[in-house]
Amino acid sequence: MVETKHLIIRNFKESDSEKCYESFGQDETLGEYLLIFPMADVSVMEEFINGCMVGLAMGSVKHWYSATQYYIDELCIIREEQGRGLGTRFLQYIEEFLLSKGIPQIFLQTDRPMPAYEFYKKNGFIELEDHVSFYKECGTEK
Repeated sequence: MVETKHLIIRNFKESDSEKCYESFGQDETLGEYLLIFPMADVSVMEEFINGCMVGLAMGSVKHWYSATQYYIDELCIIREEQGRGLGTRFLQYIEEFLLSKGIPQIFLQTDRPMPAYEFYKKNGFIELEDHVSFYKECGTEK
C-alpha cells in the first residue's frame, strides 16, 4: 500500500541541497544545480510517498503590478513517478495552498522542446504571448 503524506511547505535550508541531491541527483546536472541553489527567500514544497521525497517545488512570492504571484523556479518529480499523475496532483496541492494564502497566480518558465512544456499546458498554464526572456553571457560586448 502506498501512503502519501501531505504537502510540506517551508523555507529552504542549507541542508536541503544534499537531500534534494539524494532524491534528484540521478540527473547529474540537476543534482549539481540543486547543491548550489540559492537559499534566500526560497520556499520548498515537498511531497513524500512512503518516506521518500518524490516531488519538489522551489520558488518565491513576487509582488507584481497585476497581482501577487508565486514564481516556481524549479519543479521536479522523480523519474520513477513521472507519468502517473503525481505532478498534476502536486500542482493542485500547490495551487490550493497559494489560494489559501491569497496568492492568485503562478508564474514559471520552461523551454518548448522540454516535456515540461506540454505538462504545464495540460495543467492549465497559458503561454504568455508578449513575455520575452533575455539572455546574455557576462563579459561580452553588445
